[in-house]
Amino acid sequence: MTPVTGTEEDPTTRAYDVVVLGAGPVGENVADRARAGGLSVAVVESELIGGECSYWACMPSKALLRPVAARADARRVPGLKQAVQGPLDAAAVLAHRDYYTSNWKDDGQVGWLESIGADIHRGHGRLAGEKTVVVEGPDGTLTTLTARHAVAVCTGTRAVVPDLPGIADAKPWTSREATSAQAVPGRLVVVGGGVVGVEMATAWQALGSQVTVLVRGEEGLLPRMEPFAGELVREALEEAGATVRTGASVSAVHREGTTVTVTLDGGETLQADEILFAVGRAPRTDDIGLDTVGLKPGSWLDVDDSCRVTGSDWLYAVGDANHRALLTHQGKYQARIAGDVIAARAQGQAVDVAAWGAHSATADHDAVPQVVFSDPEAGSVGLTLAEAERAGRRVRAVDYDLGSVAGAGLYADGYKGRARMVVDLDTETLVGVTFVGPAISELVHSATVAVVGEVPIGRLWHAVPSYPTISEIWLRLLETYRG
Repeated sequence: MTPVTGTEEDPTTRAYDVVVLGAGPVGENVADRARAGGLSVAVVESELIGGECSYWACMPSKALLRPVAARADARRVPGLKQAVQGPLDAAAVLAHRDYYTSNWKDDGQVGWLESIGADIHRGHGRLAGEKTVVVEGPDGTLTTLTARHAVAVCTGTRAVVPDLPGIADAKPWTSREATSAQAVPGRLVVVGGGVVGVEMATAWQALGSQVTVLVRGEEGLLPRMEPFAGELVREALEEAGATVRTGASVSAVHREGTTVTVTLDGGETLQADEILFAVGRAPRTDDIGLDTVGLKPGSWLDVDDSCRVTGSDWLYAVGDANHRALLTHQGKYQARIAGDVIAARAQGQAVDVAAWGAHSATADHDAVPQVVFSDPEAGSVGLTLAEAERAGRRVRAVDYDLGSVAGAGLYADGYKGRARMVVDLDTETLVGVTFVGPAISELVHSATVAVVGEVPIGRLWHAVPSYPTISEIWLRLLETYRG
């Protein structure tokens, strides 16, 4: 490891092998892999070490949703359903959520970063030219960090709030407020039908809110998944008491006291206690000094498959900031690759950037897995049928009713679900798989292995699922394909 140094002339300047902007899961993993490769690392963070996922996204949202799924599953089991007909204990659920965010304290995450030998610099970091980052500390002190080999931008994204009349005074929720709220709103309007909108509608409806979901277009919920995913989730939300409206565009909002009035195009109004905008994300790159290195502030950063910024030999953008796959697990995957390739290049070692190579984030293109923790859950990996067809592949979709699988019937009375695999007919391998139904989240990794491994259908036929499990859906899909 090249030592960390300062100078007698300027003790506020320190040199490292790698400087990482952002200490969320992505930045942490870049630091970890670079340190494992023998490099010295500085990590700069202006908020909590652990980032969005730990405090305002993955962990708190799943902590809110787990009791919802458990109660829903129990209500579908004979001998148990009568015992769980009452409401959720909202206070206990929120306390459980608080536990999983460490009460928004980052001591544990700080300890982990320190344990791998990374230096933490608290404050706002900005690029100040090639391989240079200036950190403004909480007290205004400026510290200059120089990187011998690489700077990695891991600053993530922020929620987009549309510029509507009345929006500032309405104090709308974004994903942060939706996952950290300390009380259940009586009425909640959710604007947006993507993952955040669906998951938060599911959670707060179950906790006692009267939820209305507004989707601007006609595509429905979860538009980036197979169409049946959004259809089944919408059906379940409406059965739970929520209202889902498509073709509903918000033109203005107004808060008076505790009431928010939402005006739709056409003049119709709705009233709520809170309104959540879940309409997209923007890169947190507007104030990190991109202009000092010839890049546009506020832009997504284009990268190659090693996550190195196009046109640069030292700047990397990892995770959400590169807009390849806005998912924590995919950002961590990129981070492992980027940290390893930075170390390899620093030491003059050969790098393998070929497809599926050790230093290539190939999965970002064709094998991104995702689970939506709604009720029912929706999970997928790879391409949808429409995406595969647009890519010019000769494909066939194979569908099967998940509820007709013995393991699903045993799991829950009246189990509703569906599965689809998209088969490339030229190679007889899978290019996409989608499951919708209770407890399907643990099926997604088997699909990911099949897609990433390009496992031939003929070999998958010999992967025998245990009976009676929900995973027997694999056999049924293969039988349907073979005829």
